[in-house]
Amino acid sequence: MPRVKVSVIVPVYNTGKYVDECAPSLLGQSLPADEYEVIYVDDGSTDDTLARLEKLAAGHRHVQVHTQPNSGWPGGPRNRGMRHAKGEYVQFVDHDDMLGPEALERLYDHATRNRADVVIGKMSSTMVRPRRLFRHTLDSCTIENEELMQSMSPHKMFRRAFVEEHGLLFPEGPWIMEDLAFVTAAYLKAERISVLADYPCYYWMKRDDGGNNTRHRFNPRHGFWPNLRTVIGQIKDGTEPSDDVDGLQNRLLHRLYHVEVLSRAREPEILREDPAEQRRRFETAREVALEEFPAAVRRGLPAVSGLRAELLEGGDFDGASAFAEHIRAVNVRSELGTPHWQDGRLVADLTVELLRGDGEPVVLTERDGTWWLDPELLTGVPGTEDGWEVRDPFRMAYAEIVVKDRDREDWWYPEGDLEVRLRPLGDGRSGLSASGRLHLDPQRLAGGQPVGRGVYDVWAFVNLLGVDRMVRVIGQGAPGAPAAGPALVGGRLALPYRTAGVGQLTLDVDQRLRRLGPDTADAAAANSARGERTLPLPYVAAGPGTPASVKVTVSGLKTTAEVAPDADGPTALLRLPARLKLPDGRHPVTLPKADAPVAYAVIRGGALLRLEGPAYEAGAGRRILDAVADNRQVRRVRRRLPGRPG
Repeated sequence: MPRVKVSVIVPVYNTGKYVDECAPSLLGQSLPADEYEVIYVDDGSTDDTLARLEKLAAGHRHVQVHTQPNSGWPGGPRNRGMRHAKGEYVQFVDHDDMLGPEALERLYDHATRNRADVVIGKMSSTMVRPRRLFRHTLDSCTIENEELMQSMSPHKMFRRAFVEEHGLLFPEGPWIMEDLAFVTAAYLKAERISVLADYPCYYWMKRDDGGNNTRHRFNPRHGFWPNLRTVIGQIKDGTEPSDDVDGLQNRLLHRLYHVEVLSRAREPEILREDPAEQRRRFETAREVALEEFPAAVRRGLPAVSGLRAELLEGGDFDGASAFAEHIRAVNVRSELGTPHWQDGRLVADLTVELLRGDGEPVVLTERDGTWWLDPELLTGVPGTEDGWEVRDPFRMAYAEIVVKDRDREDWWYPEGDLEVRLRPLGDGRSGLSASGRLHLDPQRLAGGQPVGRGVYDVWAFVNLLGVDRMVRVIGQGAPGAPAAGPALVGGRLALPYRTAGVGQLTLDVDQRLRRLGPDTADAAAANSARGERTLPLPYVAAGPGTPASVKVTVSGLKTTAEVAPDADGPTALLRLPARLKLPDGRHPVTLPKADAPVAYAVIRGGALLRLEGPAYEAGAGRRILDAVADNRQVRRVRRRLPGRPG
């Protein structure tokens, strides 16, 4: 009997229909059913969840269902699931989420190949922003890679022997942040941690009833602050203290300070919540900041975050609110050059920069060799009358291009980096911006593999001065119009365009929403026939390398054509087979799902005489020559005509 490679542990409580929505992704894995098990642990549901689970178990031998009295949180059910697990690895899944079809197989192979204690699979979907952690697949790293702190949910694969050796358990009961406690302990103990970034493994779904487990993430009544102190203590116990802002302990604590503590002093929370309630949160956050976090953590923050921390730890709620109003209005502007195809990639220059609420760039001013934060952002903020010093403009600053698969909710990272730099604006003022070149390759975008048929929106993510924003990459030109000519890359059509409304740069692959036809009619009409068996397609850019095969339809006959680079320029040449079983005449050639012909094939005696452009009209002399094309004397005459067939 095959050994159990993976145990999937799913805590459930009053899940109802979401059991049935999640189950197909768990039961339809590429890993054989006898090599993994699915363990549901029902936490005392009062609806029909248990009946749904028992029906699943009755139809699938590798599904188990266990029950327990309600404990109030997922920690207890997960621990119970681990006690029943037989797999070499355990994978935690929430009851309303989904796995990619090959997730278990890929994660397990990655884990065993690298002898990993923990494997973090790429997370996607409606509730996940892009994370730098998933830029590249990593065979092995440790907690020294602080980017691991970007992924603190338990939805990972853990080696069961490792978990048991170190006695890793989730806190039980209504214990908020049980995931942080478990994952932090695992990170600190793990000798090898692997990251699988080239395949979307875990889909964190947003329920239409708002019932996700994380909806009560911040709730002081459920022990948020004491639990946070517990997690902080784990990090301190597992690392050495240091006065160096880049010491390991301070880098790990930065995530907790920034996300769990400083959130109470920044937008949107400080501006959105009831002021009386928020003041209480603010004061408690201040106590935790002063009592639990070394001064080096605050010293290591970028400028805007550093001022927030100063206001929080100084107890200035009104000042923090005023500063939050200014920062809430900060936006990002993207400037995109003219996109064009180059070696099968869509290429364009891109610059992004921070803008104040009035539309002017966020500036740094220089006085006596020291940088100071834009004074317009400090209006009404007590204690900043003389300015706020920016010790390092590039502290934790980065910017990157990300592409979202609109159909699957996956985030991908194209080639090309954005470099953060200071741009002089005159009078001792500079703006912080990031610029570089976008390289969008449909053949390598999905973790080095071709993307699927779909629509891909281009975004930029920036973190400058401690202000992080997602911005749509917007090009010049009318919204809804083509951004560049279509390209036939890897035998598939890629059509860049600007979305209606905002004009975001988007790539349609395999004509998911766009069609080859109306956008290229003018270019197609200009493509006069050369009277040869190959036809240049000036509106289709060719990729590099050998000719690509592409399915075409000639009248009703489906056949395989070739598209090859044209030696005379950055265009493509369409080649049809020399023999086609079609009646004599002029036949339209269409690509899959195209609305209009890309060419016309002139057939005589089953042989391809020539290809013509869509707007080509043969004169009377040409029609006569076509009719007698097999005559040797006529062929000699044809050779003297311009645009003779090859």
